[in-house]
Amino acid sequence: MKLLAIEWKPKVNLKGRDFLTLSDFSTEEIWYLLHLALELKTLQKEGKEYKPLLGKTLGMIFEKSSTRTRVSFEVAMYQLGGQGLFLSSSDIQLGRGETIGDTAQVLSRYVDGIMIRTFAHKKVVELARYATVPVINGLTDSFHPCQVLADLLTIYEIKGALKGLKLAFIGDGNNMSHSLLIGGAKMGMDIAVASPEGYAPDDQVVKLAKDIAKSTGSQIVITTEPVEAVADADVIYTDVWASMGQEAEQKEREKVFPPYQVNEELVSYAKEDYIFLHCLPAHRGEEVSSEIIDGEHSVIFDEAENRLHAQKAILTALMG
Repeated sequence: MKLLAIEWKPKVNLKGRDFLTLSDFSTEEIWYLLHLALELKTLQKEGKEYKPLLGKTLGMIFEKSSTRTRVSFEVAMYQLGGQGLFLSSSDIQLGRGETIGDTAQVLSRYVDGIMIRTFAHKKVVELARYATVPVINGLTDSFHPCQVLADLLTIYEIKGALKGLKLAFIGDGNNMSHSLLIGGAKMGMDIAVASPEGYAPDDQVVKLAKDIAKSTGSQIVITTEPVEAVADADVIYTDVWASMGQEAEQKEREKVFPPYQVNEELVSYAKEDYIFLHCLPAHRGEEVSSEIIDGEHSVIFDEAENRLHAQKAILTALMG
């Protein structure tokens, strides 16, 4: 895939900041991270070493299992000259009752940054409150900002723009829909979310996205109609029907969500050159048909690769 030239690089200093949600960052700051990610990606593709985090360590707390988050952060730290330290909740005292505040303050004496992948978003917020090093949200039940930064990077690479594009998210109003609403609004994208009754995105997140959209000129649509959401979309996005921690709801959700499957009939309402995104892992035959996720419009593996480059930008900006 051809990489875009770096033509605009704002003067932004994010050193020492936390990365909890994209709502904490301005449009200019997000553009800075995207262009930095492109620059770092170009260096890697050209085989050029760049090690701004030489000698630095990222503590990585995992209370949820992971493939892309763990591997991409570990590889990112290695390529940037540092080290990622895997900390399973079953191996550290946080999993045995130590307070988040104590954990944050102790780790801050050892490492240069903390990434956490957990359930309740309030745990990330509390960790950041007590830590004296940058804290990065690797995923919570409410938000997944690292993934959406990679999504924005992927869309920008392929479409050459973000503002004015329409992204349709089909499925559960979960952490992905929340972060896409905020990130898309920040970048001036129109975002349409179609979810079954009772599974819509959180009202407060929708209100926040609409408030952001007023200043960026984007439109936010929340609907129960997949065709309405997908109509003239440049990007179609979906996620699993039951996320981690919702396994007990799987059977019930399998009864509710089939009309929201992304398939050939649904995508026929999108623009002819639409692209398909999925944060993975995917359940082919459930939220998306094999014809779509493995078809010519799918860029899911470019998207997955961009987790590495987007997170290298976050790490470099916050810890470099």
